[in-house]
Amino acid sequence: MDISKNYQLGPLERLALIFGGEGGKGAVSLASAIENYKKYLAELLGTFALVFVGSGCVCADYYLVKSGSQGFGLLGIAIAFGFVVVAVAYSLGYISGAHINPAVTISMVATGRIKAGIGAMYIVSQVAGATFAGYLLKMLFPEALNSVFLGTCVLGSGVNVTQAIIMEAVITFLLVFVVYATVVDKRSTPALAGLAIGFVVLFGVMVGGAISGGSMNPARVFGPAIASGHFANHYVWWIGPIVGGLTAGFTYDILFSEKKKKLPLVNTIGHKDSKDKTRKTNNRRIGKRHPVLA
Repeated sequence: MDISKNYQLGPLERLALIFGGEGGKGAVSLASAIENYKKYLAELLGTFALVFVGSGCVCADYYLVKSGSQGFGLLGIAIAFGFVVVAVAYSLGYISGAHINPAVTISMVATGRIKAGIGAMYIVSQVAGATFAGYLLKMLFPEALNSVFLGTCVLGSGVNVTQAIIMEAVITFLLVFVVYATVVDKRSTPALAGLAIGFVVLFGVMVGGAISGGSMNPARVFGPAIASGHFANHYVWWIGPIVGGLTAGFTYDILFSEKKKKLPLVNTIGHKDSKDKTRKTNNRRIGKRHPVLA
């Protein structure tokens, strides 16, 4: 057994290789499947947090205003959505990429960043997490059920379906474009990705709140909608974000993405030998992929 190969495997794959032997492909496949389930669980938890905190603030705002207190207002709700995205991005991004949004996942599948099967499971996980959060909010804020519909999105006063779809498409375009620019593109500064994405969500809610609710995320609307039973014009929050996400992905690929299929070369400078002379080692290829490109 070539031990050096083990360092290229994850901990579960290494364990499977030990028990399965060099030819234990079944064991390694099992370990890979377990690793994928970790990603699905991360997407479920991340989307749960997004809906529970963001839509929960909508419900809490209703309770505060009803009791005569000052509510959070649109700014407070926008800050809640933006900052929970930042928290999820930094806490779960290294596991699954922290899509927590079917519009992001569909765009990644369409541009070949992730496989269709994994993308489908991401979306199932996101919808499940949002649904769990919706029903928990229903239990905690029963009076918000028929008033603000547990924080699901509704059309603004005097707003028609076309306006809402356009708004959702535009703000989701901006969100997904930033995801590609800060997470997918290897030339970016990934340490700032979570903040950049969170601020775009915050601004998106601020701009779109009065028109379409500023969703940018079909799952974020679906969870509270299914728990409250309010599905009026629900298709708006699927069509708009998906169209915006797809447009952003293809736009970034066509105009800004580097068209390199080979893994980047890294020139590694060698260490000093016994004669205190610096020597160069051979160039080697590296290719550890970000979870968003699973």
